[in-house]
Amino acid sequence: QVQLVDSGGGSVQAGGSLRLSCATSGLTSSRNCMAWFRQVPGKEREAVAFIATGSSSTYYADSVKGRFTISQDNAKNTVYLQMNNLKPEDTAMYYCAAGRYYAVLGPPPPPLSAFDAWGQGTQVTVSS
Repeated sequence: QVQLVDSGGGSVQAGGSLRLSCATSGLTSSRNCMAWFRQVPGKEREAVAFIATGSSSTYYADSVKGRFTISQDNAKNTVYLQMNNLKPEDTAMYYCAAGRYYAVLGPPPPPLSAFDAWGQGTQVTVSS
């Protein structure tokens, strides 16, 4: 059984940092791409960062490039999202996802439909 458990969210002031974690179990190598998405009520889910589990290559949305870092610890079956210099517009529910994507990571990013396993979400709130 595939399971993704998101954690690490919280409330911080602008300029602060948080590290999100996604603990996974039951994933096979067929799901070769991990990602973080975020969603604000009333808006579509937005891609934030991707990592190819085989090569560890990464891709970021322009809105977070240079501030967020996605990484993986294969020994712990965990994917992380280090978020620095947080801004109020980063406030959202953040979701970890696992999927299948066989092209090189780059623009355009993998579509939402490539991801079929999701965490429960963790709330990030950034105050000004």
